Amino acid sequence: MDRLKSSARLMIVSDLDHTMVDHHDPENTSILRFNALWEAHYRHDSLLVFSTGRSPTLYKQLRKEKPMITPDITIMSVGTEITYGKSMVPDDGWVQFLNQKWDKDIVIEETSKFPELSRQAETEQRPHKVSFYVKKEKAEQVTEALNKVLKGRGLDVKIIYSGGIDLDILPQGAGKGQALAYLLKKFESEGKQPVNTLVCGDSGNDAELFSIPGVHGVMVSNAQEELLQWYAANAKNNPKILHASERCAAGIIQAIGHFKLGTNISPRDVSDLTKDIENAHPAHEVVNFNLLLEKWRRAEVEDTELFLAGLKAVAHPTGIFIHPSGTEHHIKDHLNILRKVYGDSQGKPLKIWVDDVSASQIGSDTWLLKFDKWELYGEERQGCVVTAIMSTKESNWFTWVHIHQTFLEQSGKQEWMF
Repeated sequence: MDRLKSSARLMIVSDLDHTMVDHHDPENTSILRFNALWEAHYRHDSLLVFSTGRSPTLYKQLRKEKPMITPDITIMSVGTEITYGKSMVPDDGWVQFLNQKWDKDIVIEETSKFPELSRQAETEQRPHKVSFYVKKEKAEQVTEALNKVLKGRGLDVKIIYSGGIDLDILPQGAGKGQALAYLLKKFESEGKQPVNTLVCGDSGNDAELFSIPGVHGVMVSNAQEELLQWYAANAKNNPKILHASERCAAGIIQAIGHFKLGTNISPRDVSDLTKDIENAHPAHEVVNFNLLLEKWRRAEVEDTELFLAGLKAVAHPTGIFIHPSGTEHHIKDHLNILRKVYGDSQGKPLKIWVDDVSASQIGSDTWLLKFDKWELYGEERQGCVVTAIMSTKESNWFTWVHIHQTFLEQSGKQEWMF
Protein backbone atom coordinates (compact mmCIF):
# COMPACT_ATOMS: atom_id res chain seq x y z
CA MET A 1 0.00 0.00 0.00
CA ASP A 2 2.87 2.41 0.81
CA ARG A 3 4.97 1.52 -2.26
CA LEU A 4 3.29 4.22 -4.38
CA LYS A 5 3.39 7.82 -3.20
CA SER A 6 0.42 8.82 -5.36
CA SER A 7 -2.62 7.22 -6.99
CA ALA A 8 -2.02 4.09 -9.01
CA ARG A 9 -2.28 4.65 -12.77
CA LEU A 10 -3.96 1.24 -13.03
CA MET A 11 -5.06 -1.32 -10.47
CA ILE A 12 -5.72 -4.82 -11.77
CA VAL A 13 -7.77 -7.09 -9.50
CA SER A 14 -7.67 -10.63 -10.84
CA ASP A 15 -8.89 -14.04 -9.86
CA LEU A 16 -6.21 -16.73 -10.21
CA ASP A 17 -7.43 -20.19 -11.25
CA HIS A 18 -8.61 -20.14 -14.88
CA THR A 19 -8.30 -16.34 -14.98
CA MET A 20 -4.71 -15.25 -14.42
CA VAL A 21 -3.54 -18.87 -14.39
CA ASP A 22 -4.39 -21.17 -17.29
CA HIS A 23 -4.20 -24.76 -16.03
CA HIS A 24 -4.60 -26.01 -19.60
CA ASP A 25 -1.47 -24.18 -20.78
CA PRO A 26 1.60 -26.32 -19.93
CA GLU A 27 3.91 -23.70 -21.47
CA ASN A 28 2.40 -20.95 -19.26
CA THR A 29 2.40 -18.74 -22.34
CA SER A 30 -0.33 -16.27 -21.36
CA ILE A 31 0.77 -15.65 -17.77
CA LEU A 32 4.40 -15.15 -18.85
CA ARG A 33 3.18 -12.61 -21.44
CA PHE A 34 1.30 -10.80 -18.66
CA ASN A 35 4.29 -10.95 -16.29
CA ALA A 36 6.57 -9.29 -18.85
CA LEU A 37 3.97 -6.63 -19.64
CA TRP A 38 3.37 -5.80 -15.98
CA GLU A 39 7.01 -5.64 -14.90
CA ALA A 40 8.09 -3.62 -17.95
CA HIS A 41 5.26 -1.09 -18.10
CA TYR A 42 3.12 -1.07 -14.94
CA ARG A 43 4.91 -2.24 -11.79
CA HIS A 44 6.51 1.16 -11.12
CA ASP A 45 3.25 3.15 -10.95
CA SER A 46 0.38 0.66 -10.72
CA LEU A 47 -1.01 -1.97 -8.36
CA LEU A 48 -1.58 -5.69 -8.87
CA VAL A 49 -4.15 -7.44 -6.68
CA PHE A 50 -4.79 -11.19 -6.70
CA SER A 51 -8.30 -12.09 -5.55
CA THR A 52 -8.71 -15.83 -5.06
CA GLY A 53 -10.97 -18.35 -3.42
CA ARG A 54 -7.84 -20.23 -2.34
CA SER A 55 -6.71 -20.26 1.26
CA PRO A 56 -3.19 -18.99 2.05
CA THR A 57 -1.97 -22.60 2.03
CA LEU A 58 -3.28 -23.35 -1.46
CA TYR A 59 -2.30 -19.90 -2.72
CA LYS A 60 1.33 -20.49 -1.72
CA GLN A 61 1.18 -23.92 -3.32
CA LEU A 62 0.01 -22.39 -6.61
CA ARG A 63 2.90 -19.91 -6.50
CA LYS A 64 5.31 -22.86 -6.41
CA GLU A 65 3.57 -24.56 -9.33
CA LYS A 66 3.14 -21.62 -11.71
CA PRO A 67 5.37 -18.68 -12.78
CA MET A 68 3.42 -16.03 -10.90
CA ILE A 69 4.74 -12.58 -10.07
CA THR A 70 4.24 -11.01 -6.64
CA PRO A 71 1.06 -8.93 -6.14
CA ASP A 72 0.92 -5.77 -4.06
CA ILE A 73 -2.23 -7.01 -2.33
CA THR A 74 -3.61 -10.52 -1.93
CA ILE A 75 -7.32 -11.17 -1.27
CA MET A 76 -7.79 -14.82 -0.28
CA SER A 77 -10.40 -17.26 0.94
CA VAL A 78 -13.18 -15.72 -1.17
CA GLY A 79 -12.61 -12.20 0.12
CA THR A 80 -12.27 -13.00 3.83
CA GLU A 81 -8.52 -12.33 4.12
CA ILE A 82 -6.54 -9.31 2.87
CA THR A 83 -2.75 -9.14 3.05
CA TYR A 84 -0.13 -6.72 1.78
CA GLY A 85 3.19 -7.15 0.02
CA LYS A 86 5.61 -10.02 -0.35
CA SER A 87 5.51 -10.73 3.40
CA MET A 88 1.67 -10.86 3.28
CA VAL A 89 0.94 -8.58 6.24
CA PRO A 90 -2.73 -9.04 7.28
CA ASP A 91 -5.25 -6.19 7.36
CA ASP A 92 -6.47 -6.16 10.97
CA GLY A 93 -9.22 -3.64 10.22
CA TRP A 94 -10.79 -6.09 7.76
CA VAL A 95 -10.72 -8.85 10.39
CA GLN A 96 -12.54 -6.65 12.91
CA PHE A 97 -15.14 -5.70 10.31
CA LEU A 98 -15.90 -9.34 9.47
CA ASN A 99 -16.34 -10.36 13.09
CA GLN A 100 -19.73 -8.57 13.17
CA LYS A 101 -22.68 -11.00 13.31
CA TRP A 102 -20.41 -13.98 12.63
CA ASP A 103 -19.97 -17.14 14.69
CA LYS A 104 -18.07 -19.94 12.97
CA ASP A 105 -19.10 -22.50 15.60
CA ILE A 106 -22.80 -21.97 14.89
CA VAL A 107 -22.15 -22.30 11.14
CA ILE A 108 -20.35 -25.63 11.68
CA GLU A 109 -23.12 -26.86 13.99
CA GLU A 110 -25.93 -26.10 11.54
CA THR A 111 -24.18 -27.29 8.39
CA SER A 112 -23.50 -30.66 10.03
CA LYS A 113 -27.24 -31.29 9.77
CA PHE A 114 -27.11 -31.21 5.93
CA PRO A 115 -26.02 -34.57 4.48
CA GLU A 116 -25.81 -32.99 1.02
CA LEU A 117 -22.73 -31.04 2.15
CA SER A 118 -19.27 -32.58 2.02
CA ARG A 119 -16.69 -30.63 4.04
CA GLN A 120 -13.64 -29.38 2.16
CA ALA A 121 -10.06 -29.91 3.42
CA GLU A 122 -9.08 -28.31 6.73
CA THR A 123 -6.74 -25.88 4.94
CA GLU A 124 -9.85 -24.38 3.32
CA GLN A 125 -11.68 -23.81 6.62
CA ARG A 126 -10.69 -20.29 7.60
CA PRO A 127 -11.66 -17.94 10.47
CA HIS A 128 -14.34 -16.28 8.32
CA LYS A 129 -15.02 -19.02 5.77
CA VAL A 130 -16.56 -22.48 6.05
CA SER A 131 -16.38 -24.45 2.81
CA PHE A 132 -18.11 -27.51 1.37
CA TYR A 133 -18.69 -29.45 -1.83
CA VAL A 134 -22.26 -29.91 -2.99
CA LYS A 135 -23.71 -31.43 -6.15
CA LYS A 136 -25.03 -28.90 -8.66
CA GLU A 137 -28.61 -30.18 -8.57
CA LYS A 138 -28.73 -29.76 -4.76
CA ALA A 139 -27.02 -26.35 -4.54
CA GLU A 140 -30.03 -24.04 -4.80
CA GLN A 141 -32.16 -26.01 -2.35
CA VAL A 142 -29.36 -26.28 0.21
CA THR A 143 -28.48 -22.59 -0.11
CA GLU A 144 -32.05 -21.45 0.57
CA ALA A 145 -32.42 -23.76 3.57
CA LEU A 146 -29.08 -22.75 5.06
CA ASN A 147 -29.83 -19.05 4.70
CA LYS A 148 -33.08 -19.49 6.61
CA VAL A 149 -31.54 -21.59 9.39
CA LEU A 150 -28.52 -19.35 9.97
CA LYS A 151 -30.63 -16.20 9.91
CA GLY A 152 -32.79 -17.79 12.59
CA ARG A 153 -29.66 -18.24 14.71
CA GLY A 154 -28.91 -14.51 14.52
CA LEU A 155 -26.14 -14.68 11.90
CA ASP A 156 -25.86 -12.45 8.85
CA VAL A 157 -24.12 -14.66 6.27
CA LYS A 158 -23.40 -14.82 2.57
CA ILE A 159 -23.45 -18.15 0.72
CA ILE A 160 -21.53 -18.34 -2.54
CA TYR A 161 -21.79 -21.23 -4.99
CA SER A 162 -19.12 -21.44 -7.70
CA GLY A 163 -17.32 -23.81 -10.02
CA GLY A 164 -20.35 -26.08 -10.17
CA ILE A 165 -19.35 -27.71 -6.87
CA ASP A 166 -17.93 -25.27 -4.25
CA LEU A 167 -20.16 -23.77 -1.56
CA ASP A 168 -18.65 -21.17 0.76
CA ILE A 169 -20.32 -19.62 3.80
CA LEU A 170 -18.96 -16.20 4.77
CA PRO A 171 -19.97 -13.19 6.87
CA GLN A 172 -22.42 -11.01 4.91
CA GLY A 173 -19.81 -8.25 4.68
CA ALA A 174 -17.23 -10.55 3.08
CA GLY A 175 -16.66 -11.59 -0.51
CA LYS A 176 -14.34 -10.55 -3.31
CA GLY A 177 -16.43 -7.52 -4.19
CA GLN A 178 -16.75 -6.30 -0.61
CA ALA A 179 -13.02 -6.73 -0.05
CA LEU A 180 -12.34 -4.61 -3.15
CA ALA A 181 -14.87 -1.97 -2.00
CA TYR A 182 -13.07 -1.86 1.36
CA LEU A 183 -9.72 -1.34 -0.36
CA LEU A 184 -11.07 1.40 -2.63
CA LYS A 185 -12.55 3.22 0.35
CA LYS A 186 -9.22 2.92 2.13
CA PHE A 187 -7.38 4.37 -0.88
CA GLU A 188 -9.91 7.20 -1.07
CA SER A 189 -9.38 8.10 2.58
CA GLU A 190 -5.64 8.35 1.86
CA GLY A 191 -6.20 10.46 -1.27
CA LYS A 192 -4.76 7.69 -3.45
CA GLN A 193 -7.79 6.37 -5.37
CA PRO A 194 -6.56 4.44 -8.47
CA VAL A 195 -7.10 6.30 -11.74
CA ASN A 196 -8.49 3.10 -13.33
CA THR A 197 -9.40 -0.30 -11.92
CA LEU A 198 -9.77 -3.46 -14.01
CA VAL A 199 -11.38 -6.54 -12.42
CA CYS A 200 -10.92 -9.96 -14.00
CA GLY A 201 -12.71 -13.26 -13.39
CA ASP A 202 -14.15 -16.50 -14.71
CA SER A 203 -16.55 -17.93 -12.11
CA GLY A 204 -19.50 -17.20 -9.86
CA ASN A 205 -17.46 -16.01 -6.91
CA ASP A 206 -16.04 -13.26 -9.16
CA ALA A 207 -19.47 -11.74 -9.98
CA GLU A 208 -19.29 -9.32 -7.04
CA LEU A 209 -16.13 -7.75 -8.49
CA PHE A 210 -18.05 -6.62 -11.57
CA SER A 211 -20.71 -4.94 -9.41
CA ILE A 212 -18.35 -2.39 -7.87
CA PRO A 213 -19.22 1.08 -9.26
CA GLY A 214 -16.78 2.63 -11.68
CA VAL A 215 -14.56 -0.36 -12.41
CA HIS A 216 -13.79 -1.88 -15.79
CA GLY A 217 -14.29 -5.64 -15.97
CA VAL A 218 -13.22 -8.55 -18.14
CA MET A 219 -14.69 -12.02 -18.16
CA VAL A 220 -12.11 -14.22 -19.85
CA SER A 221 -13.28 -16.27 -22.86
CA ASN A 222 -13.28 -19.46 -20.78
CA ALA A 223 -15.65 -17.96 -18.16
CA GLN A 224 -17.95 -20.51 -16.52
CA GLU A 225 -21.69 -20.75 -17.09
CA GLU A 226 -22.62 -19.26 -13.71
CA LEU A 227 -20.72 -16.02 -14.43
CA LEU A 228 -22.09 -15.76 -17.97
CA GLN A 229 -25.63 -16.18 -16.59
CA TRP A 230 -25.00 -13.42 -14.07
CA TYR A 231 -23.68 -11.19 -16.87
CA ALA A 232 -26.72 -11.85 -19.07
CA ALA A 233 -29.07 -11.00 -16.21
CA ASN A 234 -27.23 -8.03 -14.73
CA ALA A 235 -24.67 -6.41 -17.01
CA LYS A 236 -25.26 -7.33 -20.64
CA ASN A 237 -25.53 -3.69 -21.71
CA ASN A 238 -22.71 -2.41 -19.52
CA PRO A 239 -19.98 -1.09 -21.87
CA LYS A 240 -17.45 -1.30 -19.03
CA ILE A 241 -17.62 -5.10 -18.94
CA LEU A 242 -15.96 -7.13 -21.68
CA HIS A 243 -16.38 -10.82 -22.49
CA ALA A 244 -12.91 -11.39 -23.93
CA SER A 245 -12.20 -13.58 -26.93
CA GLU A 246 -8.90 -14.67 -25.33
CA ARG A 247 -8.35 -17.16 -22.52
CA CYS A 248 -7.09 -16.36 -19.04
CA ALA A 249 -4.22 -13.84 -18.78
CA ALA A 250 -4.36 -13.24 -22.55
CA GLY A 251 -7.93 -12.00 -22.00
CA ILE A 252 -6.68 -9.57 -19.34
CA ILE A 253 -4.09 -8.21 -21.77
CA GLN A 254 -6.85 -7.90 -24.38
CA ALA A 255 -9.01 -5.90 -21.94
CA ILE A 256 -6.20 -3.43 -21.15
CA GLY A 257 -6.13 -2.55 -24.84
CA HIS A 258 -9.90 -2.65 -25.30
CA PHE A 259 -10.51 -0.13 -22.52
CA LYS A 260 -7.43 1.93 -23.48
CA LEU A 261 -5.98 1.63 -19.98
CA GLY A 262 -2.37 1.63 -21.22
CA THR A 263 -0.09 -0.35 -23.49
CA ASN A 264 -1.05 -4.00 -23.95
CA ILE A 265 1.93 -5.06 -26.05
CA SER A 266 3.94 -7.48 -23.96
CA PRO A 267 7.70 -7.59 -24.54
CA ARG A 268 7.16 -11.29 -25.24
CA ASP A 269 5.12 -10.25 -28.28
CA VAL A 270 7.91 -8.05 -29.71
CA SER A 271 9.97 -9.77 -32.41
CA ASP A 272 13.08 -7.58 -32.09
CA LEU A 273 13.70 -6.68 -28.46
CA THR A 274 16.91 -4.84 -29.29
CA LYS A 275 14.82 -2.14 -31.00
CA ASP A 276 12.09 -2.05 -28.35
CA ILE A 277 13.09 1.20 -26.64
CA GLU A 278 9.84 3.19 -26.89
CA ASN A 279 8.82 4.59 -23.48
CA ALA A 280 12.13 3.30 -22.13
CA HIS A 281 12.31 2.73 -18.39
CA PRO A 282 14.94 0.79 -16.41
CA ALA A 283 12.35 -1.91 -15.63
CA HIS A 284 11.65 -2.25 -19.34
CA GLU A 285 15.37 -2.77 -19.94
CA VAL A 286 15.50 -5.45 -17.21
CA VAL A 287 12.62 -7.39 -18.77
CA ASN A 288 14.01 -7.17 -22.31
CA PHE A 289 17.52 -8.11 -21.23
CA ASN A 290 16.34 -11.31 -19.55
CA LEU A 291 14.02 -12.22 -22.43
CA LEU A 292 17.00 -11.89 -24.77
CA LEU A 293 18.96 -14.29 -22.56
CA GLU A 294 16.10 -16.78 -22.77
CA LYS A 295 16.04 -16.50 -26.57
CA TRP A 296 19.82 -16.90 -26.72
CA ARG A 297 19.86 -20.07 -24.67
CA ARG A 298 16.96 -21.48 -26.67
CA ALA A 299 18.90 -20.75 -29.90
CA GLU A 300 16.23 -18.31 -31.07
CA VAL A 301 18.74 -15.52 -31.85
CA GLU A 302 19.76 -15.54 -35.51
CA ASP A 303 22.67 -13.08 -35.74
CA THR A 304 24.73 -14.21 -32.75
CA GLU A 305 27.68 -11.86 -33.30
CA LEU A 306 25.43 -8.81 -33.58
CA PHE A 307 23.64 -9.95 -30.42
CA LEU A 308 26.87 -10.23 -28.41
CA ALA A 309 28.07 -6.88 -29.73
CA GLY A 310 24.78 -5.32 -28.60
CA LEU A 311 25.11 -6.72 -25.09
CA LYS A 312 28.68 -5.50 -24.80
CA ALA A 313 27.52 -2.06 -25.93
CA VAL A 314 25.20 -1.79 -22.91
CA ALA A 315 27.85 -3.05 -20.45
CA HIS A 316 29.89 -0.39 -18.63
CA PRO A 317 33.64 -0.72 -19.42
CA THR A 318 34.47 -1.26 -15.75
CA GLY A 319 31.15 -2.85 -14.74
CA ILE A 320 31.23 -5.73 -12.26
CA PHE A 321 29.10 -8.90 -12.24
CA ILE A 322 28.89 -10.99 -9.05
CA HIS A 323 27.53 -14.51 -9.63
CA PRO A 324 25.32 -16.12 -6.94
CA SER A 325 28.21 -18.50 -6.20
CA GLY A 326 30.28 -15.48 -5.16
CA THR A 327 32.62 -15.34 -8.16
CA GLU A 328 33.29 -11.86 -9.51
CA HIS A 329 34.00 -10.79 -13.10
CA HIS A 330 33.94 -7.72 -15.27
CA ILE A 331 30.54 -7.67 -16.96
CA LYS A 332 32.11 -7.65 -20.43
CA ASP A 333 34.24 -10.68 -19.57
CA HIS A 334 31.24 -12.53 -18.21
CA LEU A 335 29.34 -11.91 -21.44
CA ASN A 336 31.92 -14.07 -23.20
CA ILE A 337 30.47 -17.05 -21.29
CA LEU A 338 27.31 -16.58 -23.32
CA ARG A 339 29.13 -17.63 -26.46
CA LYS A 340 29.72 -21.05 -24.89
CA VAL A 341 26.12 -21.58 -23.77
CA TYR A 342 24.35 -20.56 -26.97
CA GLY A 343 21.52 -23.04 -27.55
CA ASP A 344 22.22 -25.06 -24.39
CA SER A 345 18.43 -25.14 -23.84
CA GLN A 346 17.41 -25.56 -27.48
CA GLY A 347 14.25 -27.65 -27.67
CA LYS A 348 13.92 -27.51 -23.89
CA PRO A 349 11.18 -25.72 -21.90
CA LEU A 350 13.46 -23.01 -20.48
CA LYS A 351 11.62 -19.87 -19.37
CA ILE A 352 13.16 -16.82 -17.70
CA TRP A 353 11.12 -14.09 -16.03
CA VAL A 354 11.60 -11.30 -13.51
CA ASP A 355 9.42 -10.35 -10.57
CA ASP A 356 8.88 -7.35 -8.32
CA VAL A 357 11.15 -4.97 -10.25
CA SER A 358 11.81 -1.77 -8.31
CA ALA A 359 13.80 1.12 -9.78
CA SER A 360 14.97 4.15 -7.81
CA GLN A 361 16.73 7.10 -9.40
CA ILE A 362 19.78 7.84 -7.23
CA GLY A 363 21.41 10.41 -9.53
CA SER A 364 20.66 12.49 -12.58
CA ASP A 365 21.58 9.56 -14.83
CA THR A 366 21.86 6.65 -12.38
CA TRP A 367 19.32 4.06 -11.25
CA LEU A 368 19.35 1.46 -8.49
CA LEU A 369 17.31 -1.65 -9.33
CA LYS A 370 16.25 -4.70 -7.38
CA PHE A 371 14.26 -7.68 -8.64
CA ASP A 372 13.86 -11.42 -8.43
CA LYS A 373 14.96 -13.42 -11.45
CA TRP A 374 13.63 -16.93 -12.09
CA GLU A 375 14.60 -19.74 -14.45
CA LEU A 376 12.15 -22.58 -15.07
CA TYR A 377 13.07 -25.88 -16.72
CA GLY A 378 9.86 -27.87 -16.96
CA GLU A 379 9.03 -28.30 -13.28
CA GLU A 380 12.51 -27.42 -12.00
CA ARG A 381 12.85 -23.86 -10.78
CA GLN A 382 15.61 -21.73 -9.32
CA GLY A 383 15.89 -18.07 -8.59
CA CYS A 384 18.06 -15.26 -7.34
CA VAL A 385 17.59 -11.74 -6.09
CA VAL A 386 19.39 -9.22 -8.26
CA THR A 387 20.66 -5.80 -7.22
CA ALA A 388 21.90 -3.68 -10.11
CA ILE A 389 23.03 -0.19 -11.01
CA MET A 390 22.23 1.30 -14.43
CA SER A 391 23.15 4.58 -16.01
CA THR A 392 21.80 6.44 -19.01
CA LYS A 393 23.97 8.88 -20.92
CA GLU A 394 22.26 9.56 -24.20
CA SER A 395 19.12 8.69 -26.14
CA ASN A 396 17.05 5.98 -24.39
CA TRP A 397 19.86 3.48 -23.91
CA PHE A 398 20.70 2.14 -20.45
CA THR A 399 24.14 0.85 -19.43
CA TRP A 400 24.66 -1.91 -16.85
CA VAL A 401 27.21 -0.68 -14.31
CA HIS A 402 26.95 -3.31 -11.57
CA ILE A 403 25.08 -6.62 -11.16
CA HIS A 404 25.00 -8.61 -7.91
CA GLN A 405 23.04 -11.88 -7.71
CA THR A 406 22.22 -13.89 -4.57
CA PHE A 407 20.43 -17.24 -4.65
CA LEU A 408 16.77 -17.26 -3.60
CA GLU A 409 16.05 -20.88 -4.29
CA GLN A 410 17.99 -23.62 -6.08
CA SER A 411 16.90 -27.06 -7.23
CA GLY A 412 20.45 -28.38 -7.29
CA LYS A 413 19.82 -30.02 -10.65
CA GLN A 414 20.62 -27.11 -12.92
CA GLU A 415 23.62 -24.80 -13.12
CA TRP A 416 22.80 -21.13 -12.83
CA MET A 417 24.32 -19.71 -15.97
CA PHE A 418 23.73 -15.96 -15.91
